[in-house]
Amino acid sequence: MSEVTAVPLRPIRKGSLITLWVGIALVAAAGAALAYKGTARQVAMAEPATEFLVRNGKKSGVVTTPSGLQYQVLEKGQGGVKPQPTDMVVLDYEGKLANGETFDASASHGGPATLPVGGLIPGFTEGLQLMNPGAKYRFWIPPQLGYGDAGAGNGVIPPNALLVFDVKLLAIAPQAPGMGGIGAPPHDMGAM
Repeated sequence: MSEVTAVPLRPIRKGSLITLWVGIALVAAAGAALAYKGTARQVAMAEPATEFLVRNGKKSGVVTTPSGLQYQVLEKGQGGVKPQPTDMVVLDYEGKLANGETFDASASHGGPATLPVGGLIPGFTEGLQLMNPGAKYRFWIPPQLGYGDAGAGNGVIPPNALLVFDVKLLAIAPQAPGMGGIGAPPHDMGAM
């Protein structure tokens, strides 16, 4: 038959049980943090834009315009003129969804973008007209001032998405004759 050898177990040291439970608690907390981080983006996208904007509008420094656009001045500009709908602007921008995912940025296109103020989504057009050259603003654009029910970019921007833009206005120029709207060819504004 078989022979069984008994191995005596050593008693647990004093304080080891507490260390064991602290370790288990830390592992559980780390797991909960990872689970939250993994779902935080989905939760942000599921929150209706109106709820976010109500909460965001109460933050210090956030201004809400009558149309519903919210903005915050991150850097003051040099003063002077502000762009008009018929102007072209040179700017750096980064556009994000409510979950923090970047969907477009001027840096990804090689640097500052030259755009017609009046040829953009309504919230972006409105926001640009508040800025002076040198200013940097953050815009929170509600769906009705963005891409609305349609979304954009073949699903990159979902329907009824809240858009968040960080925009630095570098220069303003009157629109050249024959230019306008989305897709207007850029022109060299380095001489300005």
